Amino acid sequence: MSDWQQITLGDLEDPVRKVAAPPQGTRASMSDGYPLRPLGEVMYLDIQRTPMKPATTYRLAGVLNAGKGVVAKGDLDGGDTEYAAMNVLHVDQVVMRKLTAWEGPITVVPAEFDGFVVSSEFPTFTLGPELVPAWMRHVCRSPRLWAEMKNRVSGTVQRRKRLNPEQLLQIQLPIPPRELQVRIADVLDAVDAQATALDVEADALRDVLRRLRADSMTDGSTDEVRADEAFSITMGRQRSPQRATGPHMTSYLRSANVGYGTLDLSDVLEMDFNPSERENFALRYGDVLVSEGSASATAVGMPAMWRDEIPAPVCFQNTLLRYRAIQGVSIPAFVKHWCLWAYESGRFRDVAGGTNIKHIGSRRAVQMLVRLPNVADQERIATELDAMSKVVMATRAEAARLRGVRAGLLAGLLDRAIDIKSAEWEV
Repeated sequence: MSDWQQITLGDLEDPVRKVAAPPQGTRASMSDGYPLRPLGEVMYLDIQRTPMKPATTYRLAGVLNAGKGVVAKGDLDGGDTEYAAMNVLHVDQVVMRKLTAWEGPITVVPAEFDGFVVSSEFPTFTLGPELVPAWMRHVCRSPRLWAEMKNRVSGTVQRRKRLNPEQLLQIQLPIPPRELQVRIADVLDAVDAQATALDVEADALRDVLRRLRADSMTDGSTDEVRADEAFSITMGRQRSPQRATGPHMTSYLRSANVGYGTLDLSDVLEMDFNPSERENFALRYGDVLVSEGSASATAVGMPAMWRDEIPAPVCFQNTLLRYRAIQGVSIPAFVKHWCLWAYESGRFRDVAGGTNIKHIGSRRAVQMLVRLPNVADQERIATELDAMSKVVMATRAEAARLRGVRAGLLAGLLDRAIDIKSAEWEV
């Protein structure tokens, strides 16, 4: 009978949960976890170099941040690189990127990347017999390891800070017995599989939603009107140095705040809008903001609805177009779905002008054509599409929740705050 307190996967959603210690006289305290050991005791630096020969093709790889794995970077002719030699990856080795190691670019090499090459910026390590590769792969995705890596980087410029192999091998982590590593990896793999299945389901639902939206916005039985007959379209006010200070400092949104159906309000700037300008450029609940221009074709026309996320007044810059419903003609939810369709279908991108930087512009925006049903049909269409959108969001939220559970689960299993048997029952 285990002395450890059993908690459920649901309990892991609270990252600051406190778990009581087991009774005195039992096994080591749960806060102690498994014995801490330097990584240098259980794995070692093991680099195989291969010379770069002209007219020889090498498969190039890189390492993703946050322990997310290895990524293929295409084929490389040995004569097209300045490197005289490169490192060879072998299955089940640990590979890390020395540069910006504080971002967690470390993983275990999967079988499909065996024989790929990386630059000398990516040292490789062979696991000793005490480590199970599948378990180590999950450890590489642990914020605990990334924090230890961050604490050891050296250098003065943030983006140039490095972690050398010796520093990595000094990191101490709890190392469970090998048989428990296998069981822990199986539990975490099961959670990952559930999250991945939800991602696949969400992508399929998103595709259905887009098809439904396209069908609704291209219904040939509905007459076409100019966009400025269906919506009130306004370009925001230009930013200028003179407006950096003033008596009417006002929060405003810019293209950096607008994503595909989402707003990022972590960095909202201010400038001076006089009372008349506030009246013209203030946002109302239900307004749709569209990214007016970008050097990236995928960013042109990105739309998101404003829902009074921060206190009024909030205005907008001329890097955005504001689409607003017209009373008796259109409703906010239909405006939102039309703008999403215009982005998804590439209509915004098609009307944009410019060479390096594409701009929709207010003149081209108002001339776009809209198939505009009556208000009652708009409400029906919006209700159906909103319901489908909620299903997609709920599925993605559940996948994100599972990934949060997974992070807490790994930490709990390593610290022995969670008994392995209870984790196996839950998944």
